[in-house]
Amino acid sequence: MKCKICKKNTRIIHDTQFSIDYYKCDSCQFISMDQNKKVPFEEEKALYDTHENSIENEGYVNRFKNFIDTGIIPFIQTGTLLDFGSGPEPVLIQVINRDYQFTTDHYDLHYATDKVYRNKQYNIIVSTEVIEHMDEPLEAFIFFRQHLKKNGILAIMTLFHYNEDTSFKKWWYRRDETHISFYTPHTLKILADKTGFELIYHDNKHIATFKRIRIQ
Repeated sequence: MKCKICKKNTRIIHDTQFSIDYYKCDSCQFISMDQNKKVPFEEEKALYDTHENSIENEGYVNRFKNFIDTGIIPFIQTGTLLDFGSGPEPVLIQVINRDYQFTTDHYDLHYATDKVYRNKQYNIIVSTEVIEHMDEPLEAFIFFRQHLKKNGILAIMTLFHYNEDTSFKKWWYRRDETHISFYTPHTLKILADKTGFELIYHDNKHIATFKRIRIQ
């Protein structure tokens, strides 16, 4: 199987416990789960419905505050913002509307399905705990670029994988059966280069920020 990002050859990492194959690209470090094991769309929503996250959860809110204060505010402080993949309760948008100076829209494939981004470009797009669910990261980043203004900012949150097979197979993050795509900062740099972005910040853990540098 060819890598979905850099199109180089991949190799298989096999999980014997759950009998799942993952395709690892040693060139860009992207890992994708076997499509045959993907959770169907309707079942995926049922799993998301079990999440219990709200603005009353102080730890959850503080995680978003850290994301905003380290991955967004150093690069942009005002403007129009799209939260792409806002989830069953759009806590991030609630925090931004309460504590920061952005004009916001939000969209989610399951919970906020009105395509509010249509015919719009934003100063910033945020996408937290979303790209690990995406089949085609190249297509997603092209979409992000198309809906950002010149020099617009994209800020994402996803847990970066250990670039080592044994550690990956022990990693709790991949146990979520809706997580199908896994990245390192190196993966994200390659992805940025291919889709018209510059990776301008990452914390080497779970936050990355990009600037749109190319229109097409």
